[in-house]
This record gives sequence, structure tokens and C-alpha cells, in this order.
Amino acid sequence: MEKAKVEEIEVGLLLEAIFRRYGYDFRNYAKASIKRRIKQFVSKSDCNTVSELIPKLLYDESFFGSLAYDFSITVTEMFRDPTFYKALREKVIPFLKTYPFIKIWHAGCATGEEAYSLAILLKEEGFYDRATIFATDFNDFALRTAEEGIYPIEQIKQYTSNYQKAGGNRSFSEYYHAQYESAIMDNSLKKNITFANHNLVTDSVFGEMHLVLCRNVLIYFDRTLQGRVLKLFSDSLVYDGFLCLGGKESLRFSDVCEKFKEIDKKGKVFQKKG
Repeated sequence: MEKAKVEEIEVGLLLEAIFRRYGYDFRNYAKASIKRRIKQFVSKSDCNTVSELIPKLLYDESFFGSLAYDFSITVTEMFRDPTFYKALREKVIPFLKTYPFIKIWHAGCATGEEAYSLAILLKEEGFYDRATIFATDFNDFALRTAEEGIYPIEQIKQYTSNYQKAGGNRSFSEYYHAQYESAIMDNSLKKNITFANHNLVTDSVFGEMHLVLCRNVLIYFDRTLQGRVLKLFSDSLVYDGFLCLGGKESLRFSDVCEKFKEIDKKGKVFQKKG
């Protein structure tokens, strides 16, 4: 049997072992992406093949934790894709302001930079005190970073530039404290954010949300899993609630497509029909 076929069998067995042992289901992740991550993990472990990973992760939870961290998508930054935040500020926030209180679900929040970006935006628009943000991820390591809200100071220049392009109207330095080589997010931004573990693949809905953000996560799922997760978001939103996806993501070809209208084409902002 050719090597590629053997590797495919190994990857399938590995993903099945993870699901049966830990309940994390990566079986419907985009095949090319997950295979690349597995091979990268093999190369930096003391294993020679994918098969050798299986007994180690079955008996060693910390080993699985390292593997799961590699599977998690933690590439993010504050005010990532500034045009999206501009669209949010101009087309979504005015509508949300009509509610006395709003609930927001930021799914796949990774290390939290975009959750804090949202908090800053709401604060500048004058209704952060009326909002609750649930920021979730399945990666506990990333969530710990998010809760701490401490980021390398060298990233602040890029974050400041993003903030300004996103329509920020204050000095970005108001939102963090510099200490040694770190930027610590201001506590006032943390008070209405709840960081929690939630697995989009296996866990259930967050009900009665006014805004759901899940940006640049669906691209790592296959079509079946994308459909399941989009239904989860639709079921979690109130009527007239908003769904925000990443630049390369879409509702097209999904079962929930007809339930939404497009609010901003470039920003990938959609509103659930009433």
C-alpha cells in the first residue's frame, strides 16, 4: 500500500482515538489542514509516525493537551480586519443600541484579542455597561491567556494601527498598561467578558444572543461541519440578531442561508430575518 494511503488511515485512527478518549471531535475538520497540523506535531515530538502518537495520547493527558493546542487556531490580533470593525460600528451598533441589554457570543475567541477589541468598540459607543460578552474556545491554554489579557508589547504598534483604521476615536494607550515587555489590558474591559470553554463541534447552543461573531474559524472545517456550526449560530440568535463571519467565509450553500440577509458584503455581516 502506498505511503499516502497508510498516512490517511493513521490520521483517521488518530482522530477517532481522540474523539473516543477525550470527546474532542476533529473528524470533520478540513482534511488538508488537520493533516498538516498532525505532521507538524509529529516532527517536533519524539515520534516517527502518526501511529506512534496514538498510545501516547491515550495514556498521557498532558501529551494530548499539547496536541490539542496545536490543533487550535490561535492566530489573531486586536481589531483584525479593521474594515470589519468599521462595518460593525456603523451598521450593527446603532441597531443594537435600541435594546436595553444585549448578549454577545464570540465563538472561537482564541487568546482574546478580538474580544477585547469588541469591548473597546462598545465602550466608545457608550453601551458596554449594557452588554455581556461570552467569549469561548475549546483551547484551555488560549483561554488562560485571554483571561489574563497580557500581550507582548511589540504587538501594540500593529494593534494601534488597526484600531485607528477601524475608526477608533481615542488614544489606544488608554486601554492598556505597559509593564516591562508586556501590555496589560485595562480591567474595565474585562468586567463584562466571560471566557469559557465551548467546543463548536460537540457542544450546544448559546440561546438568545443579539450578536454572534465567529471569524476565520469555519475555513478549517469541512462542508458538513460548517453547516452544523452555522445552524448552531442561527439557533443561538434572536430574530434580527447579527452574525459575523471571516473574510473568506460565507453562508452560501448552507441550510440557514435563507434565514439571513446580508448587511455588509465585505465585512461578512448578516442579520437573521424577523
